[in-house]
Amino acid sequence: MATNPYISTKHRPEQNLYEDILIEAIQFYGQDVYYLPREIVEREEIFLDSIQSQFSDAYKVEVYIENTESFDGEGDLFTKFGIELRDQATFVIARRRWRELVGDRLADNQFRPREGDVIYLPLSESLFEVKKVETESPFYQLSQLPQFRMQCELFEFSDEDFDTNIDAIDRVEEEHAFQYELIMESSGSESYYTPGETVTQTFDDYVLEGEVTYFNSETRLLKIAHTGADDGNYHVWSTDRAVVGNNASLTPASLDEGVNEIQPLSQNKVFDDFANDFVDFSESNPFGDIS
Repeated sequence: MATNPYISTKHRPEQNLYEDILIEAIQFYGQDVYYLPREIVEREEIFLDSIQSQFSDAYKVEVYIENTESFDGEGDLFTKFGIELRDQATFVIARRRWRELVGDRLADNQFRPREGDVIYLPLSESLFEVKKVETESPFYQLSQLPQFRMQCELFEFSDEDFDTNIDAIDRVEEEHAFQYELIMESSGSESYYTPGETVTQTFDDYVLEGEVTYFNSETRLLKIAHTGADDGNYHVWSTDRAVVGNNASLTPASLDEGVNEIQPLSQNKVFDDFANDFVDFSESNPFGDIS
């Protein structure tokens, strides 16, 4: 027989009440986090992978953490490459609050969280990457879907650009990005570089640019991350040309390439110097000329 036409679970006032109770419960027992939408700067056209991405905005939202005793996942693993942290967490956010705080503010009006976006949890000072978004859990209670469940894993930094103006988040880039350390020559005038600004070094055939992550006016130590050239080839900073910023144009006196801020005792520099003795990195096509 057909369902009873006099009984309906699609009564809008009841649906609104249920959603209001859900939002109030999350605000009572949840945590404030920052949601960071991923912005694709460059995409690989064959596999559609993100080559370069950045995070420019951070939206403060309330979520409920389903993990009660500890984070999920495999935990801390001791490997021959060091310690790997594989924590996982599940965050729940009400759909209405998502639209109000995040979705309606984005250019493309996101209707749900996206895989690849990042959540910063101040409670543990951790960044989590959204791996999967459950849109139908719980399954149509009162004939509606009131929440999103975001299954997340600890974020693995891959030289992304963080410019959210929140120090606790942007510090990840300063501590883990591949950087160049330059000792600048002294100048009689008051010259300084500002963290976050873009500096350039002009050559005959290309222009090299990067982002300042640190500058000390006393020691004249300048750290630059996200280095790239406009010709698309690999280049390094030079000690015979000026590094031009908004308020400074100084020439480096010395250069230290590829400073590892994550593991200072690593031997990357040793292997790199050893390889430079017999590997020609200036060769643009190591597999031969294509005619």
